[in-house]
Amino acid sequence: MDTSFFAHETAVVDDGCQIGDGTKIWHFSHIMTGSEIGTKCNIGQNVVISPEVILGNNVKIQNNVSVYTGVTCGDDVFLGPSCVFTNVINPRSAVNRREAYTKTHVGKGATIGANATIVCGHDIGDYAFIGAGAVITKTVKPYALVVGNPAKQIGWMSEHGNRLDFDSEGIAICAESKEKYRLINETVVKI
Repeated sequence: MDTSFFAHETAVVDDGCQIGDGTKIWHFSHIMTGSEIGTKCNIGQNVVISPEVILGNNVKIQNNVSVYTGVTCGDDVFLGPSCVFTNVINPRSAVNRREAYTKTHVGKGATIGANATIVCGHDIGDYAFIGAGAVITKTVKPYALVVGNPAKQIGWMSEHGNRLDFDSEGIAICAESKEKYRLINETVVKI
């Protein structure tokens, strides 16, 4: 097995995983066969990465997160503590639905807050920001800020994670990066 990554002595890394250079896997985490983890990721304590999960580069996963089969994450994704993914719409203990897993993609640079729940089949757009405790029951647009249960969009966020306030011409400037964004037909683009 490639040792260009760090795994704490209590972590379990199954054979048949792909793990990129510089990735760190912390206490009591389990990386299962067939998963792919990019470079420079940080996998917190008590995290499970299931088979066929794909994580991009520089993904940060906080403690107590299970990333189930069917989930993929782009580069620079942040998964907050104890956030939850599902992969079956109608689970029953007595009914095996492994062939019915529904896919969810988390786009580049997206943030999912602590204790948020992502119901499977609803993609999260690039740079979207999911508030703590939100329950995602529909697809989230790129750069959208969503909160609540069920989650509702309340605004837009920059790539640096700052709220965007669009002027009458549909232009907003990130307070931190000074990058400009345009809102056209409920779609945000960086300009």
